[in-house]
Amino acid sequence: MKVVKNSVVTLDYRVTNPEGVEVDDGQTPLVYLHGGYDDLFPKLEEALEGKAVGDTVTVRLHADEAFGEYDPELVQIESLDNLPEEVEVGMELEGAPADESDEDEEIIFYRVTAIDGDEATLDGNHPLAGQPLVFTCTVAAIRPASADELASGSAGQDD
Repeated sequence: MKVVKNSVVTLDYRVTNPEGVEVDDGQTPLVYLHGGYDDLFPKLEEALEGKAVGDTVTVRLHADEAFGEYDPELVQIESLDNLPEEVEVGMELEGAPADESDEDEEIIFYRVTAIDGDEATLDGNHPLAGQPLVFTCTVAAIRPASADELASGSAGQDD
């Protein structure tokens, strides 16, 4: 079987920066629904089209093709009084965007990147935002998607 639209693909992968420094060792295989369901970066999905089990691809992604450019507007300083008592650096908190005037905005997950006195720095950027990345993937398995997976637009909906 080949990687085609509406197939569920399992990838063994590794992600590095362009200098070869590992940023994700791919401990857990990546499983996604192929065919434009936004489960995978488009450039990577395009490179996997037509591949078979055992095939390997290496794709270089610019920051805007991966996790986006770093947006300084997604960094905010919050009083610890407004945060959970047990807040610590590295924690992830769910919150509304800084500009709450747009009710259609999605929820942003903020990482606590620093605590200074009675304030915490929250960063809503993905940890890899602003970084070019190199994905090296080997196709480990391919199967047809189930009706439930196709209806949901995501792999693994049969569990």
